[in-house]
Amino acid sequence: MTEVAARTSARRRIGTVLARFPVTLGLVLAILAAGVIWQGLWTPFEDSAWFDRVAYGLPALEAGRWWTPITGAFFVVQPWVYLPTILALCGMAFLEHMRGWKVALAYFWIGHLFAVFATALTVWLLAFVEKWAWAQEQAATLDVGPSAGAFACMAAAAGLFVTPWRVRAWLVLLATAIVGLLFLGTVADLEHVFAALLVLGVDRSLHLSKTTVREQRLIAFLAMLSFAAIEVIFALVPTDGPFGTSEPLSGSVWTTVFDVIVVVLISDGLRRARRWAWIVAVVLLSFNVLLAALLGVLVVLGSALGVRGLFDAEVSLDLAGGVLALLVLIYLVRVRAAFRWRRRGALGLLPAPDVDEARALLRASGGGTISWMTTWEPNAYARTSTGIIAYQRRAGVALALADPLGPEVGRAQSIAEFIDLSQRAGLTPCFFSVGEPTRQAVPEGWRSIVVADDTIVDLPGLAFTGKNWNSVRTSLNRAGREEMTFRMTRLRDEPWGVQAQLEAISAMWVGDKSLPEMGFTLGTLAQAEDPEVRLALAISPRGDVDGFLSWLPVYGEGAVRGWTLDLMRRREGGFGPVMEYLIGMSATHFRDEGAEIMSLSGAPLAHEYPEGAGVIADLSERLADMLEPVYGFQSLHRFKEKFHPRYETMYLLFRDETDLPRIGAGLTRAFLPDATLRQFAGAGLELVRRDD
Repeated sequence: MTEVAARTSARRRIGTVLARFPVTLGLVLAILAAGVIWQGLWTPFEDSAWFDRVAYGLPALEAGRWWTPITGAFFVVQPWVYLPTILALCGMAFLEHMRGWKVALAYFWIGHLFAVFATALTVWLLAFVEKWAWAQEQAATLDVGPSAGAFACMAAAAGLFVTPWRVRAWLVLLATAIVGLLFLGTVADLEHVFAALLVLGVDRSLHLSKTTVREQRLIAFLAMLSFAAIEVIFALVPTDGPFGTSEPLSGSVWTTVFDVIVVVLISDGLRRARRWAWIVAVVLLSFNVLLAALLGVLVVLGSALGVRGLFDAEVSLDLAGGVLALLVLIYLVRVRAAFRWRRRGALGLLPAPDVDEARALLRASGGGTISWMTTWEPNAYARTSTGIIAYQRRAGVALALADPLGPEVGRAQSIAEFIDLSQRAGLTPCFFSVGEPTRQAVPEGWRSIVVADDTIVDLPGLAFTGKNWNSVRTSLNRAGREEMTFRMTRLRDEPWGVQAQLEAISAMWVGDKSLPEMGFTLGTLAQAEDPEVRLALAISPRGDVDGFLSWLPVYGEGAVRGWTLDLMRRREGGFGPVMEYLIGMSATHFRDEGAEIMSLSGAPLAHEYPEGAGVIADLSERLADMLEPVYGFQSLHRFKEKFHPRYETMYLLFRDETDLPRIGAGLTRAFLPDATLRQFAGAGLELVRRDD
């Protein structure tokens, strides 16, 4: 690219940005220009002679300087405040991007002017209480800056977020405004509260009454963390709020550290729906409320008796903390049902179903290509009003496997009940390796990630003819020349000698890996002992088993309609193309029996993403590249392409992105339940060596 072309491209990009955010960028430039002209970028503007002329507040309005609510928005009190001021305007940029410059401009100026005038009116009324020093001080204070308008834009932007991020963003904004007012207490903090209340009343985008059990726990979690934040403020920052003042490090540092640790532990317990955390939180908050009430009574009695100097200014802060504790206590009592569940209790309606009932329902109603895996240990079963869902508890996650069992018309109801049951039990619900119908049945707002492509071969009319089947046909012909024998059987029907060979082949395969055999959706010989699981054997002329496959039944309504590949094992030094031979012969066998499909199952992390699939595609591809030397997922996927299957997408379904770290830990433990830290470390070293 020439220099002229590069400049033209840069100008176009700048023009695009200016066209997308004209109001926000114009305001930022105006603030910076004012900082340069009046030197506020490098000297405190509050010390400037111009400050009284442009600053807003009750004194300015009383003096008739009606223009100050507008002019004051373009100045900043201290040079260091420019950075947080410009960052706060990011909310305005988001609002402008989503709803246009007119809406963003309206929210900013209406929010700013309302907050300024409402604050002036409030401090004017409070100033009539002559003994309230804070009110007298704020009534005589001037202020500058666009923070009130920026706060209104952030509140409006929060209302545009999708559920549940809307509620979370609102809670953060409100907590910031309220804590700032109670314990910092500047005019700006009061303006932030009024700006948020204005948008809250106009947009009505915060609906706490409609929050889920999960969100109720999140609110309790944030509320308790507020106490930890307040403790830190007490210890490190001088406060001067409506209820009093405090000095930095005025109390014991170790007491503050201990209190913060305790509150953080309680908060995490509330987030995880622990009953003990709710009880401890209620006791702690009740103690704060009672202490504040006792101090309030003593202050009133001391004032009535004319006794002064009994208490320092921090007593007022204890009173403010008691008021906040009372609000949180009321909320915790109101949502106490969210913490009633015993975490280890069975999910679902009683009596809890067992594996035999799950199998019977699977045979009667049918299922997907991996539904038979739901009958494996250690899956548990949750009974719903319309079916059964197989799941495992792993790392605080209710990890549902495959599509719900039962009639398809009741699938959405089963999913909704399972989600509710999991959340009430303090577990994170998710669905792993499910199909498109299940993805359509989850609640609105749930996210999905592609985890695999199910590879399905349609059996009616299957014939290994034509150029596309050369590799499979060659393997079958070679097996005939070398007198290989194919046998479709069941593990329990084989003699001890054959079973011993299968055990030896599997043990050799596992011994080559740094990690033990994977579970969850990958079976072992233990699952192959099931009488409904079939085994395909390739036997050499000497009677040795050179390779074997295990096939899981795929039920339709009352009958087996196909088979799903599970185990693939081969003997070292045996017949070369043994896997192509076994799969080809199995397909012919199942076709002749009248089966409809044969699934070669999905290779995890081997999905072929379309262009523009985004971050998830990049992440999955990198993980696949890292794990390829250990488990060969992509190699397996390429091998299955020899049989020209069609693909059906399999998904991981989850509530939102905040659940992914926990789900990742749960899946790791589900796939590798017996792996030790040493084995994980060994696998990591193997990856590094092979990558080198």
